[in-house]
Amino acid sequence: MTASQRRLYLDYNATAPLLEEARDALLSALEAANPSSVHSEGRHARALVEDARRAVARLLSCDPANLVFTSGASEAAMTALTPRWLIDGRETAIQKLAVIDTDHHCIREGGSFAADQVTRLPVDANGIVDCEALAAWVVGLGEDNVGQLALTLANSETGVLQPLDRIHAAIAGRPVRLVIDAVQAVGRIPIDLAETGADVLLVSGHKLGAAKGVGALVLRHSTTRPFPLMRGGGQETGRRAGTEPVPAIASFGVAADVARERIIESMPHKLATLRRHLEAAIRKALPGAVVLGAEAERLPNTVAIAAPGLRSETAQMALDLAGIAISAGSACSSGKVGRSHVVAAMVSAGLAISAEEGAIRVSFGYETSADDLDRFVREYAGLANRVTLAHRQDHAA
Repeated sequence: MTASQRRLYLDYNATAPLLEEARDALLSALEAANPSSVHSEGRHARALVEDARRAVARLLSCDPANLVFTSGASEAAMTALTPRWLIDGRETAIQKLAVIDTDHHCIREGGSFAADQVTRLPVDANGIVDCEALAAWVVGLGEDNVGQLALTLANSETGVLQPLDRIHAAIAGRPVRLVIDAVQAVGRIPIDLAETGADVLLVSGHKLGAAKGVGALVLRHSTTRPFPLMRGGGQETGRRAGTEPVPAIASFGVAADVARERIIESMPHKLATLRRHLEAAIRKALPGAVVLGAEAERLPNTVAIAAPGLRSETAQMALDLAGIAISAGSACSSGKVGRSHVVAAMVSAGLAISAEEGAIRVSFGYETSADDLDRFVREYAGLANRVTLAHRQDHAA
């Protein structure tokens, strides 16, 4: 990286940069009182929380009364992935859980379910769930058991979107509660709670440009929901104890409003145009590179790439030194040694890349330009070509 070049951030799926509007909301709420207090200061704090609740609900087309603020999507997932639910107002035990093998760890690990209650459904080479395996799992529930299907709508590493129409068909008419992790999808594609068919939707603030440390668990019906994970006081109408983090929640509300306006203005089309530009440039510069999930519907801002002979961690470190921030997978796991479980599952299904070498993830936002992506391609292609040349020289020696 030359002294005149700015660092280039292409890791929006790990966290989006804090929006200026969200920062302003955060700072203005730092001295807010406890929103459960009944005095004027407390009522002002409560108003900030409820304004944000309505803003996030508008983004998701849901009832604000059914939106529960949490510390993030992982807490929301742990709340939802439990055998103890109210279903139509009656306490009900859920016997079995199905997840997708490429799901984010907070879903894939099964929450509070015992290991023998969890089934990991396989995927095809594009990362799409095997709906025949899902249908077989539904049949295996039997007549008297209630099941739960939890899935990540948009894969955080590849951007691949799961086919909700086929998934709904596989579970139609059966006692299966549907939990959808929409963390990566919200703000990048339109999300309507009713259209997803989810009983529970999981979302996160910092993926939208809000402060870190806030998310939400969104219910389709107040009478069908998991029992609280956090118990104590009566905050969030008894569904999540603990004093609400007013500054973070205020920033979430503002970020949700910005995301909604961008969707209304069809700005996700800009992201899709950038993605096509990036993929065309990669294929031209590196004909042997593979775009993961290329034949599936994907998020408009996410591209996962594998170049033969180039290990993902090598690419990540070299690009960082060149002033470009990308990821070698989910931010929850990419800092650890070991291959991506997403890539491994897709390779097992026939994806023609090396699971050991892995792939890198490029994820960008509305602030990213085509010139930014061209700079990435030049650096990445140059690195891949240097690695290829070095391998040839080693073999020739």
